[in-house]
Amino acid sequence: MTRIVIAGAGGRDFHNFNTVFRSDPSTTVVAFTATQIPGIDDRRYPPELAGPHYPDGIPIRPEDELVDIITTELVDEVVFAYSDVSHNYVMHLASKALAAGASFRLLSPRASMLPSPCPVVAVVATRTGAGKSPTTRRVGQILTDAGLRVALIRHPMPYGHLSAMRVQRFATLADIDATSPTVEEREEYEAPVRQGLLMFAGVDYAAIVEAAAAEADVLVWDGGNNDTSFIEPTITICVVDALRPHDGLLYHPGETNLTMADVILVNKVDSATPESISALLEEARRVNPDVVTIQAASPVTLDPGPDLAGRRVLVIEDGPTITHGGLAFGAGAVAAKQAGADTMIDPRPFAVGSIAETYQRYPHIGAVLPAMGYGDEQLAELSETVRAIDCDVVVIGTPIDLGHLIDVGHPIRQARYTVSEIGEPTLQQLLEPLIEAWRQSPTTDAGS
Repeated sequence: MTRIVIAGAGGRDFHNFNTVFRSDPSTTVVAFTATQIPGIDDRRYPPELAGPHYPDGIPIRPEDELVDIITTELVDEVVFAYSDVSHNYVMHLASKALAAGASFRLLSPRASMLPSPCPVVAVVATRTGAGKSPTTRRVGQILTDAGLRVALIRHPMPYGHLSAMRVQRFATLADIDATSPTVEEREEYEAPVRQGLLMFAGVDYAAIVEAAAAEADVLVWDGGNNDTSFIEPTITICVVDALRPHDGLLYHPGETNLTMADVILVNKVDSATPESISALLEEARRVNPDVVTIQAASPVTLDPGPDLAGRRVLVIEDGPTITHGGLAFGAGAVAAKQAGADTMIDPRPFAVGSIAETYQRYPHIGAVLPAMGYGDEQLAELSETVRAIDCDVVVIGTPIDLGHLIDVGHPIRQARYTVSEIGEPTLQQLLEPLIEAWRQSPTTDAGS
């Protein structure tokens, strides 16, 4: 009997367990460890999800305790199961596990990929913040406009009650509200639903794929945190960030996504130098010589509101993009500068509680405020931080209307960003064979 710890962050770890280890009589998973996301450790993976081999469920412990768990639980192997970390980070953790006496393992993406009864367009990325979510929405819109029924399946964000989140279906904003989601969940769910797309997420992705495929002609995988696809893809689109041209070969599993992709969408070429774009394309073709490349801009716009010219502005950015995504700022800062903001106020001296801890953990963050909201207490700390800052306008760079969740106390301008292809090929041209195959299907007239 092999004793295993799965090192995760509340997503890929549970999926690997469900698909590879849950019914394996030769292994015992003694614990999950958790990191990256605040408040997801010190829980249990519940027995109703863990299966009959685990009548008491499985403990979830902080990753800081990994060495102690290996020693006290006589662990044979650590399975690494989270994303958007540097290759150095992975090997440092591997070294800890090896020194403590355990083997260290990375599962092949295909080992946990689920079959699908309908075509799958997988959208992945090399880094968080590259523009994967707007690319996913663009793909969904193209397919919807062609007449296909589309279901988006989002990478898991199981930060709440795990049993209640087994299969989540979002067709309306009310569906989202009913789950009491975190800010990160809202950031990923609200924009597609506002667009009219059907959205699925949760914990048990075999059940999620079954439910989504029953309502769709095509599934679109949204690989949050630049994870690999949980579903066997018909085509894989990997989004890369032209402002971070070398990151594709430095992060896990970004390099895996880059190497496995059928198509690479080079995003933000409107903001990058020609040298950065050339370097990115050269590196991509070195690891994936036959890949198709698309170039795209990521224009940022502001909703109507107070003039920013000459004003003192506080910028609130998407949390994951500027925390483990590694960016110093995001779309909000870009929009504020384009609109002529005189001063971007540094929120760091005003941060309280877990918001201040976020800055300590991610010292690369610039003079912007990460939209952290993994619970009511953290939302309250975010509101307290914002209200303590003397500014003229708050520019919000998250995909949601944060002003509906917290008392900002200042006028708001909402920044929005999209993906727009430049030249050819386009995403429309890329997806046309899939659309045409659907049109020629004998079941199309039946609406299936």
